[in-house]
Amino acid sequence: MLDINALREVPLFSKLSNQQLQWLLDEGVEVWRQPGEIHRSEGDPADHVFILLEGQIRITQKVGNQDILLAIYDAKTLFGELPVLMGQEYFWASGRAVTRCHIFELPNKIFWEMLSSCTCVMTSILRTMAERLQEVQTISQHRDRLVSLGTLAAGLAHELNNPASACRRAAGQLRQTRQVLQPLTIKLNQQQMTWEQKVFVAELQKDAVTRARNATKLDPIAQSDLEEELMQWLETYAVTNAWKLAPTFVTSGLDIDWLENIRKNVGEGLLGSILAWINVTLQETGLLDEIEHCTARISTLVEAVKDYSYMDKAPLQEIDVHEGIESTLTILNHKIEQTNVEVIREFDCDIPRIFAYGNELNQVWTNLIDNAIDALVLKTGDRELGTGDKSSQPPIPNPRSPVPKIWIRTSCENDFLFVEIADNGAGISQEIQSHIFEPFFTTKGVGQGTGLGLHLVYRIVVGQHQGDIRLFSQPGDTRFQIRLPI
Repeated sequence: MLDINALREVPLFSKLSNQQLQWLLDEGVEVWRQPGEIHRSEGDPADHVFILLEGQIRITQKVGNQDILLAIYDAKTLFGELPVLMGQEYFWASGRAVTRCHIFELPNKIFWEMLSSCTCVMTSILRTMAERLQEVQTISQHRDRLVSLGTLAAGLAHELNNPASACRRAAGQLRQTRQVLQPLTIKLNQQQMTWEQKVFVAELQKDAVTRARNATKLDPIAQSDLEEELMQWLETYAVTNAWKLAPTFVTSGLDIDWLENIRKNVGEGLLGSILAWINVTLQETGLLDEIEHCTARISTLVEAVKDYSYMDKAPLQEIDVHEGIESTLTILNHKIEQTNVEVIREFDCDIPRIFAYGNELNQVWTNLIDNAIDALVLKTGDRELGTGDKSSQPPIPNPRSPVPKIWIRTSCENDFLFVEIADNGAGISQEIQSHIFEPFFTTKGVGQGTGLGLHLVYRIVVGQHQGDIRLFSQPGDTRFQIRLPI
C-alpha cells in the first residue's frame, strides 16, 4: 500500500509537507503494469500525469509500421506532463512497460492545483518540461528529415529509373541496328555507281538526318494519310518492306518529292538498296538522339540534387531563390506528375540574390509545396500540418475539387524578398489557423504526422533568417507568404 514516505522518495515531491503528500495520495490512483503492457496509447485522452514509482517505461511514437523511441523513464520519474502543460487533449506518444511498473496517476485538475500551490514542484516540472520538449523536438525533427529524405529519394529514384531504362533499351536496339547497318553499307558499296552517284548518296544521308532532326510532329490522322501515300509510291517501284519504311520516312519529314529525286539520280535498280540503307541510318540516328536525351535528363536530375543540397558550398552564401525553388520542383517532380497537379510559376526575374542558408530554405520550399500537394489530392480536412510518413500509400484525388493547381510567386517588397506558395485546395479552417506553427500541432491521424513540418518552416524563416511567414486561407485559396530580408 502506497504511503507518504514512498511519495517523498520521488525527488519532485521531496520538499512537500506531509499534509500535501497525503492530499496527493487521496486524489491519485495506483496502477501496475506488467512487462510489455501498454500504459497509455497514442490518441488516448491526456487526462492524467504519471509518477513512475518502480520499474522502467518506454515512450514511443508510431510512424507508419515503425515505433520510434522517444525516451525511456526510470523509477521516481514524472512523465506524461507535456501534453497536459501544452493544452493538448490527447497523447501523441505511447508508454509501454519494460519491466513490472508501479505507477501513480494524478488527474489533470489535481496536477494544476499542485503547480499553483507548490512553487518548488512547479519550478522543477517546468525545467524538466523544457529539457524534454527540446529532446523530443530534436528527435522528431531528425526523424522527419529522414522521412522527407526517404520520400524524396524514392521519387528521385523513380525519376532516374525512367531515363536510365530508356537509355539501356535504346543502347540494346542500337546494337541490333548496327548489326543490320554494316552489311547494308557493304552491300551498297559493292553496287555499280558512278562517282557523281556516290557523292549524291553521301549528301543524301546528311540531308535525311538533318530533316529528321527538324521534322514537325504530325497529328495521328495526317501521319496515317502520309504513310499510306508513301507506301503506295514505294510499292509502285517494288521497294521491299514498304510498310516498314513508310512510317520512318514520314516521321523523319521525307516526302514523295524527296524520294522521286533519289529515283531520278540513282535509277530504280539501286532505289531499294539506298532506301533500306537510309531507313536503318535514320533508326540509328533516332536511337543516338534518344540516348543523348536520356543522359541529359539524368545529368539534369543529378545537378538538381546538388543544387538542392548545396553540395560543396558554404552554409551561408549568396543565393538565387528561383534556383532553389526550381531544384525543389525537380526533386518533387515525380509526386507532382503522379497527382496531376499543375504548378504555375509567376516569377519576378528582377529580384536580387540574397545571403541565406540555401539548404535550409530548400527545406522550407519542400515542406510548403509538399504540403500543398497533399492538400490538393487528399480528402477535405486532411491537410498535413506537419511532416509525416505519407509515402506508404498513393495520394487519393478528390473528384469534387477543381483542377489542382499550385502558384509560386516571387517579387520585391521594399527591403524584403517576397515568396508566396498558394493552392486551390480545401483550405485550413479558421479555428486552427492560429495554431499551425506550434510544435506537435497536426490535423493528421495518430501516427500520420508529428506536426513539426510547419514549425520547422517557421523556425528557419523567422529564427534563422529574421524573416516573416504569414498564412491566409479560405476554401479554394490558401497562401503561405514568406518575406526574407534582402
